[in-house]
Amino acid sequence: MDKVKVGIIGPGNIGSDLMYKIIRSQYIELAMMTGVVESEGIKRARKLGFNTSIKGIDAILPEKDIKIVFDATGAQHHLKHAPLLKKAGKIAIDLTPAAVGPYVIPCVNLDKVKEEPNLNMVTCGGQATVPIVYAVNRVAGAKYAEIVSCLASKSAGPGTRQNIDEFTQTTAKALEVVGGAKKGKAIIILNPAEPPIMMTNTIYVQVENPDIKAITESVNEIVKQIEVYVPGYKLRVPPIIDGNKVTVIVQVEGQGDFLPKYSGNLDIITSAAVRTAERLAQQIIAEEGK
Repeated sequence: MDKVKVGIIGPGNIGSDLMYKIIRSQYIELAMMTGVVESEGIKRARKLGFNTSIKGIDAILPEKDIKIVFDATGAQHHLKHAPLLKKAGKIAIDLTPAAVGPYVIPCVNLDKVKEEPNLNMVTCGGQATVPIVYAVNRVAGAKYAEIVSCLASKSAGPGTRQNIDEFTQTTAKALEVVGGAKKGKAIIILNPAEPPIMMTNTIYVQVENPDIKAITESVNEIVKQIEVYVPGYKLRVPPIIDGNKVTVIVQVEGQGDFLPKYSGNLDIITSAAVRTAERLAQQIIAEEGK
């Protein structure tokens, strides 16, 4: 087996960006893009030579060769899709805030949850900020973490806007469950500025041990790990300590595969999802080769 076949449910902006990232992957290949109407995303995939369908999840379920399925629909849709994909023996990578399965931040906890049948990619804000909270917590202890994700309004499509409540709740919980903070809070801001701004995330952490050297080294290490699969992830403001409060600011520039570069919020979650799928695919290929 050279590559593992994958499917995408949801041919919108996220699904289309996933498609372009999968094209250049060494470990996974797109076997089907499916939606529920004849959309631009479906037409785009078909022009690139991929199998497409407008039968939604029903088109993917019987395809035994498809081992991994990206769900790029919405939280309510994924709640219906999750049990069907599990029954069909497919690994679900959930890009909605539904959080049926465990939260996954590739550089933090993928190795701990990779045997699960359903993996949730948290949110774009979660992918950008949870690693920083984790990095601070592991050396300084995080009593409280608060993040503010500021996105270009143009990069927030209907799906993002419909799931704003789920976004803040899911991100806040991930700050605790994966990041290690005792209490987490998330705020999202859609900025209408022209030209559109890059995704910027401000992370505040109240710590037990404000050791600036240990915190800075830990944060720098995690940033390097993220840059491997999100090249546009940058530390804009290194850790600043005021008493027991640590402030870090990170910026995410998209790779421009399908979406504009200012859509770093979408790029980081699709990049994390592909990274997760590739790690799973490597494991599948290794097991098939035994």
